[in-house]
Order: sequence, then C-alpha cells, then structure tokens
Amino acid sequence: MFCGCSFLLFVLASGDLSSFDVEFLSKFDVVVVSCCTLSAKKLANGKCRKLSKRVAFYAVDCRDSCGEIFVDLQDYKYSKKKQDETVECDLKYPSFEDALSVPWRALHRRMSKLYYAMRVIEKFEEAEGRSTGEVSIADFSGLLKLKKEICTAQSLNESQVPDSLLKRLVTNATEFPPVCAIIGGILGQEVIKAISGKGDPLKNFFFFDAFDGKGIIEDISPK
Repeated sequence: MFCGCSFLLFVLASGDLSSFDVEFLSKFDVVVVSCCTLSAKKLANGKCRKLSKRVAFYAVDCRDSCGEIFVDLQDYKYSKKKQDETVECDLKYPSFEDALSVPWRALHRRMSKLYYAMRVIEKFEEAEGRSTGEVSIADFSGLLKLKKEICTAQSLNESQVPDSLLKRLVTNATEFPPVCAIIGGILGQEVIKAISGKGDPLKNFFFFDAFDGKGIIEDISPK
C-alpha cells in the first residue's frame, strides 16, 4: 500500500508500486509504504531519493504481534529545545538498501532480534516469489533452512534469530489490530516531526513486540 501527503494533498492507494513514477512521487513531501515486498520498498525508496527535493520516506510492516518502521529522511535539518534555547541539528539517513547492506556481524550484540527475523522472512518471501504476508507455519522448515544459510553467510550466531520468534511471526502472519494502532500512532508522530522540522526524529528503525510490550529504536547505518 502507498500513502503520500503534502501540505495540500493526501493520497492513499494500493497496487504495484512500480506503477508510481518519479514524477508522481514528486507531488508529495512524505511517502509511506506498507505491506510491501523487499524489492518494492527498495524501489520506492530509491525513486524518492532521485527527486530534486527531499521527500521523507517510511516503510511500515506489521506481522502478528510485531511491527517495524523504517525511516529515511535523507539529509535532514531540524530544531529542538535544549534547556532554554533552540538548537539546530543535522542528521544523515541511509537508504533502505544501504541500511540492509550493513553486515550483521557489524551490528551491536544487543540488536533487536526482530530486525533479523523480519529480514529472514522478507528474504524467504522474495526467494519464493510470495507477496508480503503470504507465509504460514507450513513454511517453517524452509524458513529455518534459510535462517541457517543467512546466519552462516553473515557470521551471526543462529540464537540471535530465535526459532520461537520466527514461528510466531509466520503462525499468524496477518496484521494484529492493537499493534497496527501502536505503530500507526508512532508513525503519525514521526510524520508530523518530519514536516514541521521540530523535535528529534526516529533514526532509522523502530521495532515493537506486543509479547513484551517493548519498543526499540535502532540506528542501522553504514560506517
């Protein structure tokens, strides 16, 4: 699903993201995509980055009791209050593709396990030619095999991608309304920050798991 907004225009659409060209995306200040494949997210983010103006990009996914938000504000300037004065700040964001290119072995040891699990499922859907969410418990053995291959290639201990988490995400791959509400609320706050240029923005991944009620922000950027 695609959602775009500017100060004067709001558009909600579904379908093949490849049908939305750069000229169409140039009408918006913010682009949000959800329930998209790995390749579709890379494509939409790449098109936003080709524009002459900066367009804030967000990719959102909810699976079972978990949710994820990716943010790309490119080269972003904003202001925030510090004690009694206003401070101007700068942040540089990587693209979705560049963020995913960071080797897993380079990430800190307490990295959200949900990050790894979501990547394994995305890779599985891509390899099998599936749409987002078209996985079930019947695919679990295939997911475990792929997890092992990816962890070996990334020099990551397999325990960092718990089988129990993967199983939970594919047993009920549909969206869970309470989680969607939480993710949607956080997304709304971030979009307002991006448009107003006020307040510390999220950089660049947010993960939420209703199982433990924790929300985690991870900055995954190439060095």
